[in-house]
Amino acid sequence: MSQVAEAAVPVAQPLSTVELVVLDMAGTTVRDDGVVERAFQRANERTGVADRMPWEEALQYVRDTMGQSKIDVFTHLAGGDRARAEEATSAFERAYAELITEDGVQPIPGARELLEDLRDAGVSVVLTTGFAPVTRDAILDGLGWRDLVDEALSPVDVGRGRPAPDLVLGAALVAQVSGVGAIVVAGDTASDVASGLSAGAGLVVGVLTGAHDRAALEAAGAHAVIDDVTGLRALLGLPERHRG
Repeated sequence: MSQVAEAAVPVAQPLSTVELVVLDMAGTTVRDDGVVERAFQRANERTGVADRMPWEEALQYVRDTMGQSKIDVFTHLAGGDRARAEEATSAFERAYAELITEDGVQPIPGARELLEDLRDAGVSVVLTTGFAPVTRDAILDGLGWRDLVDEALSPVDVGRGRPAPDLVLGAALVAQVSGVGAIVVAGDTASDVASGLSAGAGLVVGVLTGAHDRAALEAAGAHAVIDDVTGLRALLGLPERHRG
């Protein structure tokens, strides 16, 4: 059972007041294990998009901007050259697909059961990601999660990627929530946290299974930080599953 990290301010939102839970994918509900970084490296090898700067500097930028729209990240790496950024983004999507085909795609332990129990409790669930739809859909199909969520959104579906609020607000429209205070957002990056806060979500939670550490998530303003996504059970009062 995951616990709220000790350094976080204890925060909870009763399940009865929650209408929508918005969850990030890679690093939050889906194991990353360095796949994103490896896909970026393959994309750079194939396109040279980051050749204008030292590779370690480029890689650090990729780490710092985890969770954001990949086309925006590549546009920065390409020095504003949109055509090169689009080429590199396509190369990244192909590389990511190759890697998950080679290695498979795995959920964060307990994530599937959490999705099932939220839906059973009458709460809408929307997954969000900085990936393009082709990559997002490959992950969903690999996990067999299409029937577990109300929707899965990419930046192209809503306008802007994180840290803008568009993904969360797009999810709110899908779920037809009564107000943004009824939304819970959880993600593993500072961009996830910023997106949830700017959307006005009632509870914004940082998760320690992905790109950013506790200090970064707390600095971004997370209301709480948890070890992994199953820690939402304690924050929402969702009962633990009995395992035998």
